[in-house]
Amino acid sequence: MTPTPTATLVARDWAEIQERMLVPLYEAVYDRLEVGPGDRVLGLDCGAGLSLLLAAGRGARVTGVERRPALRALARERVLEVLSAAPEPAARPYDVLTAFSPEPRLLSAALAGVRRGGAVVLADWGPAERCTVPGAPAPADLDGLAAGAGLRPDGSGRVFCPFGYADLESAVRGLLSTGLYELSDPAQAEKELAEELHPFERADGSVWLPNIFRYVIARTE
Repeated sequence: MTPTPTATLVARDWAEIQERMLVPLYEAVYDRLEVGPGDRVLGLDCGAGLSLLLAAGRGARVTGVERRPALRALARERVLEVLSAAPEPAARPYDVLTAFSPEPRLLSAALAGVRRGGAVVLADWGPAERCTVPGAPAPADLDGLAAGAGLRPDGSGRVFCPFGYADLESAVRGLLSTGLYELSDPAQAEKELAEELHPFERADGSVWLPNIFRYVIARTE
């Protein structure tokens, strides 16, 4: 499937503006798991692949799954192995599976490829009162999702992930690339989001949105 021009523009805004906002979350998870040489990491809904690049920079062998063609194309431009669906179990299973904003069906399909005792990381928005992004969804029940998938709990954590933008235009473009907003009328969506962001503008024109994200680590049985 060839990405539409609109989808490609939105994907590029994600890759160029928004994706880096989650680096503190990615790094906190990799630090905690001590991801490094010899580890095999599978990233679900990996977007344009920044989380995979960070793991690869630590020496891990990485594979991603991204169902949106425009984002998958950008990840492949970064010379990453990114699939459209969960891979079939291989001779050597994965050591770490990450699902930043987990989708139960995709998670279930991917678990067969993780070694026994391997780490499964689920992450999502933190408490609503600790997130300032307009329209941020209620946090997923990560503990319930892990239990429902038959995983053994092995810890959790919270990470401060502020969304900072040089100006209001960048903030609007970055946030609209997240998929949180209805884009059937892009001009109206931009106008409404810009109005909601005005309280977060600083004197120099930059926009600052403090947020907390939460992650759960579980183990396969």
